[in-house]
Amino acid sequence: MSTQFEVVIDVDRPIEDVFAYLADGRHDPEFSPRVLEIEKSPEGATHVGTVFRSTVKDAGKRSRRDFEISELSAPHRIRWHEVSHNSITADEGGYDLEPTEGGGTRVRLFNVLEGHGLGKALLPLAGSAARKDAPAFGRRIKTAVEASA
Repeated sequence: MSTQFEVVIDVDRPIEDVFAYLADGRHDPEFSPRVLEIEKSPEGATHVGTVFRSTVKDAGKRSRRDFEISELSAPHRIRWHEVSHNSITADEGGYDLEPTEGGGTRVRLFNVLEGHGLGKALLPLAGSAARKDAPAFGRRIKTAVEASA
């Protein structure tokens, strides 16, 4: 059983800049308040196989979340999957980027959430909360990317 959320935003930055910013998951705390800390392994440029290890806080509970980059096609596509074991995981997620007229970038973010064990019962609530927050999450991404200039 899975559920998905997505959001599409227009960012007033060139596609190459947006891709570079989003490909470095260490920026996630700048737009995702649930991410308390994050590190990248290995250091250097992000590539397929790079893992971002984070500590997040969801519903008052801290947990470890590890995401592995599974596809990186500059400057249009980033994909990841969660390799940590939690009650609800992002089995697939990503960004799709396309240039807009005027030099900006349209960004589509999505995550496919999967429930495991007790998480199967919690998945509808988690999915609903993620979909409800998606527009605000998109605005936070837009603000963070545009401020990174």
